[in-house]
Amino acid sequence: MSAKSRFSFVDPANSPFFYGYVILFIGTLGIYCSIPGQTIGVSVFTDPVKDALGLSRNQFSNAYMIGTIGSSLVIGRAGVWFDTYGARYVAFFAALVLAAALMLCSWSVQMSDFAKQTLDSSSWTIPFGIMTVLFFILRFSGQGVLTMASRNVIMIWFDKNRGKVNAISSVAISFGFSSSPLWVNALIEGYSWQSAWQILAGGLVVVSFFILQLYKNRPEEHGLLPDGAHVQTGGDATTVPLAKQYTLEDAKRTRAFWMYGLLLAFNSFFITGLTFHVVSVFASEGFPKADAIAIFLPTSVVAVSVSLLFNYLSDYIKLKLYLYLMILGGIMSSVGFLFLSSTVGVPLLVGGFGIMSGFFAVLNAIVWPRFFGRNHLGAITGKVMSFLILASALAPPIFSVCFSTFGSYRLLGYLGLVFLLFLALASVRANNPQ
Repeated sequence: MSAKSRFSFVDPANSPFFYGYVILFIGTLGIYCSIPGQTIGVSVFTDPVKDALGLSRNQFSNAYMIGTIGSSLVIGRAGVWFDTYGARYVAFFAALVLAAALMLCSWSVQMSDFAKQTLDSSSWTIPFGIMTVLFFILRFSGQGVLTMASRNVIMIWFDKNRGKVNAISSVAISFGFSSSPLWVNALIEGYSWQSAWQILAGGLVVVSFFILQLYKNRPEEHGLLPDGAHVQTGGDATTVPLAKQYTLEDAKRTRAFWMYGLLLAFNSFFITGLTFHVVSVFASEGFPKADAIAIFLPTSVVAVSVSLLFNYLSDYIKLKLYLYLMILGGIMSSVGFLFLSSTVGVPLLVGGFGIMSGFFAVLNAIVWPRFFGRNHLGAITGKVMSFLILASALAPPIFSVCFSTFGSYRLLGYLGLVFLLFLALASVRANNPQ
């Protein structure tokens, strides 16, 4: 059995239709299964777990922040693994590690009690340290590796139709992620938080089997080309010709890498910080909690609409236009953030929030293979992922410090405008290096 088919009974060359659509389905499922390692999946467990461990909200949040920052510092290595070993093995082991981390999380109280007895100490630092390590593993394997490998394998199997398939995947993920707190909370209330994590771990073990069977690294390894064209050489698989296959070091020398990467990181920072403190942000401007929570539904509608339309059009339109439209969305959000109490504040915030989220789903998937090729996609997207994870980790404490120091969040709106104006000017020459 060849290395490309080891442990798998599925041969894409024998598929009655283009196997890339199987990759689209299973890759999207892989991203969806990263939910237990995403903020949206962890946040539902916050209250019961911190209470069981005897941690305050700040201590629990700081453990999460430190674990997330730690994962951002090493996620680039996972990108190198992706380029070396392929999506199959990287996603497979990421799913298993995430499952193991969830099992350990379900035993965190027992682990904490055992450590306290062994060390003869009741210090809060013991459960804090345990959760910091567990959050590092969760974030690295879930938000980082499994998400990156699953998204990249979809992009590798498509070229001309990359935008269209990303539209399908993005919409499915948007609805899946937005509904996840409901069913995760139902598991917690129906069984317990420990059992909920164990059920999620069992599900990931099952999914890992399908990843090993159905993920295929590259179409060329199976006599195919992206989008469904068949290779006619009959010998070794050929590759799709590109002007240049950029290494990570090559990519970092281009302006486009930094401008797109920084804009995507700004999106992660602003949206994570706003989402984490949304009730406090709105309360500081005189709004009740219900009004704060209510922004997410219209924002999701805008984001999904933008993602669906512009993913489809991305196969025909230069992505630099998308860069500036996303910057415009960020400016709208920042202005709405500054003038939240005015009549136009909330509509601007919701519209800009949705526009940024929609274009994030497009650019974060499509830019890197189109601009820099597929041969070193793991290393390049791993580096970008480190920006995003670091930005999302820093956002909640920075928002909190801003409010506690100045009694308002408005300074962040001004800083956001300055940063976005800098990106707008610096991106004039951020052209596709191909």
